[in-house]
Amino acid sequence: MTGKSRTAIWTSVLLGTTMLTGVAYAQEAPAGNAVEEVIITAQKRDENLQDVPVSIQALGGQKLEELQVSDFGDFVKFLPSVSTQPIGPGFGSVYMRGVASGGDGNHSGSLPSVGIYLDEQPITTIQGALDIHVYDIARVESLAGPQGTLYGASSQAGTIRIITNKPKIGVFEGAFDAEVNTVAGGDQGYGAEGYVNLPMGEKMAARLVGWYVHDAGYIDNVASDRLYPTWGGRDGHGPINNDDFAEENYNDVDTIGARASLKIDLNEDWTITPQLMGQRQEANGNFSYNPLIGDLAQSRFRPEYSNDEWYQAALTVEGKIGMFDVVYAGSYLKRDVETASDYSDYSFFYDTLMGYGDYWVDNLGNTVDPTQYINATDHYTRQTHEVRISSPGDQPIRFVAGLFYQDQKHDIFQNYQIDGLATSLSITGLPGTIWLTSQVREDTDTAVFGEVSWDITPTLTLTGGLRGFEAENSLEGFFGFSAGYSSNGEAACFAPADTPQAPCKNLAKSTKDDGYTHRLNLTWKIDDDRMVYGTWSTGYRPGGINRRGSLPPYISDFLTNYELGWKTTWAQGTIRWNGAVYYEQWEDFQFSILGANGLTEIKNAANAEIYGVETDVVWRLTDDWTLSGGGAYTHAELSDNYCGFTDPQGNPITSCPAPLAPTGTQLPVTPRFKGNVTLRYDFVLAEMDGFVQGSWVGQSSSYADLRLAERDILGKQDAWQTFDFAIGLKPGDWNLQVYFNNLFDERASLFRSAQCAEAVCGGATYITPNQPRTVGIKVGRKF
Repeated sequence: MTGKSRTAIWTSVLLGTTMLTGVAYAQEAPAGNAVEEVIITAQKRDENLQDVPVSIQALGGQKLEELQVSDFGDFVKFLPSVSTQPIGPGFGSVYMRGVASGGDGNHSGSLPSVGIYLDEQPITTIQGALDIHVYDIARVESLAGPQGTLYGASSQAGTIRIITNKPKIGVFEGAFDAEVNTVAGGDQGYGAEGYVNLPMGEKMAARLVGWYVHDAGYIDNVASDRLYPTWGGRDGHGPINNDDFAEENYNDVDTIGARASLKIDLNEDWTITPQLMGQRQEANGNFSYNPLIGDLAQSRFRPEYSNDEWYQAALTVEGKIGMFDVVYAGSYLKRDVETASDYSDYSFFYDTLMGYGDYWVDNLGNTVDPTQYINATDHYTRQTHEVRISSPGDQPIRFVAGLFYQDQKHDIFQNYQIDGLATSLSITGLPGTIWLTSQVREDTDTAVFGEVSWDITPTLTLTGGLRGFEAENSLEGFFGFSAGYSSNGEAACFAPADTPQAPCKNLAKSTKDDGYTHRLNLTWKIDDDRMVYGTWSTGYRPGGINRRGSLPPYISDFLTNYELGWKTTWAQGTIRWNGAVYYEQWEDFQFSILGANGLTEIKNAANAEIYGVETDVVWRLTDDWTLSGGGAYTHAELSDNYCGFTDPQGNPITSCPAPLAPTGTQLPVTPRFKGNVTLRYDFVLAEMDGFVQGSWVGQSSSYADLRLAERDILGKQDAWQTFDFAIGLKPGDWNLQVYFNNLFDERASLFRSAQCAEAVCGGATYITPNQPRTVGIKVGRKF
């Protein structure tokens, strides 16, 4: 294939002061140097991206390969409307369009405001998005703004969909790829991945995919001492040290997984596609550093790791009943996570500020080393079912309607331990356990939804959608200290235990909610190359239970979105320019903080206003040169004071003499600007296709917390920018790439945090960085 017929590259571009959003990429280039047509399924049917009146960004499979995308964090940086608070693999909170309060993602916290889908099935879990390895993926679709009509509760601010490649009937094909890389100041990484598509007769095919990746570590656990004022100083035991745990580059990750799917054409009208996907990810160490210790360095005094294992069984049935298309999409997700965490900062600062070391004694009354650590297991199960029917897409009046049900359970076990602790201070039956959380959380969601589109004229279309929902949240089990230490915990129990290793039961609450969301859209097709639209839509997030019994439930929060967008093609199809401007009102938004004893509290905070602009430009400069990019400008701030408390019914109080965050405070997490630019040159060398590509990614500063005092403690997350570079050749069926990610080894602050409430543990602030400069070589072959 020559350079003139190669696929055009899509990323995002910033032109002048215009901000960009919806980058899309297709697999086959049209004649000449026109921009490709992109087919997406964001509205539950196959449609051309340019015909869908939604702000959408789509990264195709070829694009994902060219950007060296292998996990969730890799592609999120190329989605300008998306912001994250990464903690480690599989534990990142995801936000869109500035709809972020800075909640800590705790297991008893608010549901996510961004829905994550694997094909047709939601995979959002309460503590973070699954870190799905990206290989043999058809595309990633990012839908900005409320998607409540078609996607429901966890799509209040937007939806991200990961679409896998499906089996191809009658086609034998496959590929394998191998990679080695080295991280500046860190270790070496490597990986292998491959797939094969197997035809099985005239009506059946299977697709098998597998991968193993070792990600190099780059954070050092530095040898150091820690002196506790009571046990170590006053009682004369001296400092503790972490000699047994000190290690260079200790945050390495091993990921192994597979996907198997089957496609069966029962007849001309009906197809079933079962799929099983699973992954195991073992991460060592911690993914943040303490600047007081050094660059990419910290000091931890107990082992830290996470073992994250999950699988999803999914089934999609597609067919026709008369003229109508019918789809059933169901899935069962099981996720088991085992973690170990150092909690010595909590121990040190509470001892230093409040003398907590005096409380922790052995059975003889002698003070013990107060170092705390946490061993935890989290078991998730989630089942979803959706049935929908749609009319032909070429009719002047067309509709999509359906029923949805999901049930997700989270079995929580968190064991906070101190070695040698007295029996009277330990949770009954668990020696050395100072605090125990053993609970079951369940969230259910039932909904009926529908959208109708009416072509008023050949160029003017009106679309209306409605989703009625009923949601329930329950939380029960045990949390707290032993009866020998506190008046809560075991002292507050009212029933025998019904959760693992709990001594008794002190929590059993549930709450229900119902309502509806809507979407109203008017689209004007100016001509074959230009379209503008206006949208009024809403999204919601259900309320829930606070595990602190004295607090009322938190209520649902709603987002109202007003949007004007455009999708256009210019200069004989060589320039594509899409964009949207929007204004959003976020009412009674849910806000999570660490309260007394480090216990998460969720309260409805106040109201916020958000406005912004998103746009993307793709320009085929010539047959061989492509300039593309995307970006977003987001202005998100409080429209009422955040006082930190509510009335007895759970409604936020916004009038107070000293608000924790006054009206006009910028919402946390989301930067005012985020964007990226890519320039690519395709060439032919000795009859081999080749390319050279450079990408810039950057964003402005942001804050990790809403409250002003906590901001002062944590500090601002500075603006940052990185550059990636790659060059490659394709001799025949082989391909060879050399890449330099973060070429100039820039250090980005992706998240700032403390181990407990900032007012206590803020003396040790941790920064989650981007990965240092990584140089790698990839070799692969398709057959």
